[in-house]
Amino acid sequence: MVTDRKEQWSSKLGFILSSAGAAIGLGAIWKFPYVTGMSGGGAFFLLFIIFTLLIGLPMLISEFVIGRGAGKEAISAYKSHAPNSLWVNIGRLGVLGCFLLLSFYCVVGGWVLIYSALSIVGGVIDKGANYPELFEMVTSSPKLTILGLAIFLVMNIVVVSLGVQNGIERANKYMMPLLFIFFIILVIRSLTLEGAMEGVKFFLQPDFTKITSEAVLYALGQSFFALAVGFSCMVTYSSYLDKNVSIPASASSVVFMNIFVSLLAGLAIFPVVFSFGFEPTEGPGLLFIVLPSVFSQIPFGELFLSLFLLLFLFATLTSSFSLLEIIVAAFTANEKRQRKKVSWLAGIIVFIAGIPAALSFSVLKDFHLFDKTVFDATDYLVSNIMLPLGNLGIALFIVYKMDQTITKEEFLLGNTLSPSTFALWHNVMKWIVPITIIIVFLSTLGII
Repeated sequence: MVTDRKEQWSSKLGFILSSAGAAIGLGAIWKFPYVTGMSGGGAFFLLFIIFTLLIGLPMLISEFVIGRGAGKEAISAYKSHAPNSLWVNIGRLGVLGCFLLLSFYCVVGGWVLIYSALSIVGGVIDKGANYPELFEMVTSSPKLTILGLAIFLVMNIVVVSLGVQNGIERANKYMMPLLFIFFIILVIRSLTLEGAMEGVKFFLQPDFTKITSEAVLYALGQSFFALAVGFSCMVTYSSYLDKNVSIPASASSVVFMNIFVSLLAGLAIFPVVFSFGFEPTEGPGLLFIVLPSVFSQIPFGELFLSLFLLLFLFATLTSSFSLLEIIVAAFTANEKRQRKKVSWLAGIIVFIAGIPAALSFSVLKDFHLFDKTVFDATDYLVSNIMLPLGNLGIALFIVYKMDQTITKEEFLLGNTLSPSTFALWHNVMKWIVPITIIIVFLSTLGII
């Protein structure tokens, strides 16, 4: 099947960096450290790696196969592979999911942007500063949160409106290497602190006595959601991929980079936390409350905090590019010249939809849906219901509906893998992945 899309990645490296950028975001740098801290440290990290390789990698390959096999964005890809069927709703679910996810993801992106700006001018670390109070001041200010949301979205709109090569790929080619450089600088600084090895031991030395059934499910969920699979973002990204590029090799590169970033996140955070006697189980406040407290106690603390916030901002942006791209691609499938106009229109609509989530910590804090704030309710709907359903739909589609000749051809193109490797991947997708998704889904709903 020959692609009819004009947009295309300029190189395999551009595709891998952009795909890795889509995967590496809030989950890897914000959620992973605090979930690891609350779930036993080293044993959790080991389980996360195992599940990422067993579940995340096969799912990522599936989205790549679907996207490049059709050469079209998410909705059109399912229409192409399964015309006149209900399977197209997987793509529609993905576009809707990306829209809802972006509406509250950009709120957190706005917080990071505000913190980054404050840190650069020396406004975060202050002698005797009350960091919980600062965090509350930022998140409970309607003007600040809406301004942060708006600026963060404009940054996304500008990049996505420039197109795949000139916008997303070019931004990722600068941001991803910088992200790794900043991380390595922070890791070196963390490891040179007195008492840092206690943090390394906590993070890398498995202690399975600390693992609970809940921690196992957390590891499974974290690995599952860490690669941006489920909403067909990678279907859209891979539709721009050249036929001579190996899908399994590219997917493996993305997975390796994701695991490596999680490793760096742990090595940057836990040695610092342990060195200054903080608890690793601080939860979501670890980034915005604990780290400023820690960095304030070391030489050039504001500089290192600024570096951390900047890399966090880069990671958040590279992920949000993919979320906005799947929306824009869906509405420019037949009119590619309208990309700039659609990008701005989509961004404005996301901004309007994101306002209630941005105000969930201020004027709308007492407004609840199913006992949750708008921010938390949207997060729960997207992460616990729509994402597992999207993943399950993709897993069933790749095995039971997609033309297996195309599936096998796409899997084997551009590499020297044997048909037995394809058979192994196919069986994992047929049995292990769907069963695992159902277990995670039912457990998050509290049914099992």
